[in-house]
Amino acid sequence: MNSLDGMRAVFMGTPAFAVGALDALADSGCDVVGVYTQPDRRSGRGRRLAATPVKQAAMERGIPVMQPASLRRDADARRQLASLAPQIIVVAAYGLFLPPDTLALPPLGALNIHPSLLPRYRGPSPVASAILAGDAATGATIIKLDEGMDTGPIIAQRRTPIGEDETAEALTRRLFDMGAALLADILPDWARGAITAQPQDDSAASVTRLLSREDGAVDWNGSATHIARQVRAYHPWPGSFARWRGRQVKLLRARALPDGAAGAPAVANNAAEVGLAVALDGGLGVVCGCGTLRVERLQMEGRQAVDAADFARGYADFIGSRLD
Repeated sequence: MNSLDGMRAVFMGTPAFAVGALDALADSGCDVVGVYTQPDRRSGRGRRLAATPVKQAAMERGIPVMQPASLRRDADARRQLASLAPQIIVVAAYGLFLPPDTLALPPLGALNIHPSLLPRYRGPSPVASAILAGDAATGATIIKLDEGMDTGPIIAQRRTPIGEDETAEALTRRLFDMGAALLADILPDWARGAITAQPQDDSAASVTRLLSREDGAVDWNGSATHIARQVRAYHPWPGSFARWRGRQVKLLRARALPDGAAGAPAVANNAAEVGLAVALDGGLGVVCGCGTLRVERLQMEGRQAVDAADFARGYADFIGSRLD
């Protein structure tokens, strides 16, 4: 008999990449007695209320869904949660903090899937931070939540290389899929007490911050390598963008050409040339403080995204001009 059969569980999550963790929990044999997700939001041109992906997945499985705006401030919501008598809570990108009485509620604790190799990159932007730093690898970590921000003891980790062209969007999805598989692997042992959670090494911790729209502005004085990482790290939010003749240009795909690389233009990378749009074989580039950024796909404000060659044909005066 599966050691998880009939174990009462509550799942908490919101975006599409958290659905895999809900599926892993529901398919493990646990009795998922409730799903908590953020309130419906208005979206699209019609500004209609849209259910979160986790809510949609829970409804398809016939699992009751609760959507409090805050567990900390809503005593009735906490009482309702307590009435479900969960033996375990699993959290994946829920987006709301759990108060102490909620953390203390399930005998097996509240387990959280975090997309980094904790204690590195605690906080809200771990995936973007790993890409921006140029890390070769990252991973998924399952912790037992405590009252700190991603500070709870580690139950399990799984490591993976970061793809050379992998964006934050693609890597986030992959890490949560990895975390869901890891959850399925460790749950039986965790339930029977065969795993001892290990405290994090706080001396090795780093903390990320919430990204803002302003973070996406490109500084051409930086290196092409860093800007190429930025384009990947900030996709889809907040995006990477520059201004050209008063209009915003989004950089959707780019890679660095070091000085002297094949195809790189012969420029001195001095202050007078930084931000200069140059022709490259089959496309276009922008001179940076160090190296040249090969821009492969971009989008003019109010227009459709296009490949660089089509963009250059559509804006004949772009090459030789400066981007801010």
